[in-house]
Amino acid sequence: MTDDPAPASPSAPTVAVFRPDDERTDRAAALLERLGADPLPDPMLEVDPTGAVPREDADFTALTSKTGVELAAARSWRPRDGTALACIGPRTAAAAREAGWTVDVVPAEYSSEGLVAALSDRVAGERVEVARSDHGSPALLEGLRDAGADVHETVLYRLVRPEGAGESVERAARGGLEAALFTSSLTVEHFLDAATERGVRDAAVAGLDRAVVGAIGEPTRETAESLGVAVDVVPSEATFEALATETVEAAASADEE
Repeated sequence: MTDDPAPASPSAPTVAVFRPDDERTDRAAALLERLGADPLPDPMLEVDPTGAVPREDADFTALTSKTGVELAAARSWRPRDGTALACIGPRTAAAAREAGWTVDVVPAEYSSEGLVAALSDRVAGERVEVARSDHGSPALLEGLRDAGADVHETVLYRLVRPEGAGESVERAARGGLEAALFTSSLTVEHFLDAATERGVRDAAVAGLDRAVVGAIGEPTRETAESLGVAVDVVPSEATFEALATETVEAAASADEE
């Protein structure tokens, strides 16, 4: 029998997390509890598959998420012989290997810019297929084209805001959040859209200003700050584990001051 998780202590910081409503939210909540935080899951992303699969005539295929791998595999797609497979980070690569595919490239930096850096000296004159969501960074396509690649993009899924998302917005507006974890630019945009719909955007942003705001990487930080949300933490590594750990540590330090 599995023990119930220990309840958060009265001083545990309330931390909003915006991952999709699947095992990622469960893992995120469990990690935050282990870090001594009180998680507030409020999924701001929902996957809407397009039914498309990556094209099969590429020399390189780049996959930028675990979700994309799983959707392609579910439709019986696999890299053809002679295609090098690039995955943006270790979770995407692990999902690809679980599907039975050979992964040839995982960049040192888990970002579009890192993927460009890993491929730029290999793709001149080559066909590169980029298979991802409809909100992928333009930096990946632009960087590969600048490196001389013939680039094609396939949208595997759309990312939409789930109906009813926004509990964290209400909590922020009331000053009830100690921290928030933004894992993509789109989570920032959807949070603010939900706040606008509820008529509490200014109050919610003010609530975030009083909290510790973590952004998973520089693109997410830039989006947040361009929309009026100050970012306190960009983790040393672009993973959710690093984001959660460093943000919770910062929130705990703020409580002690």
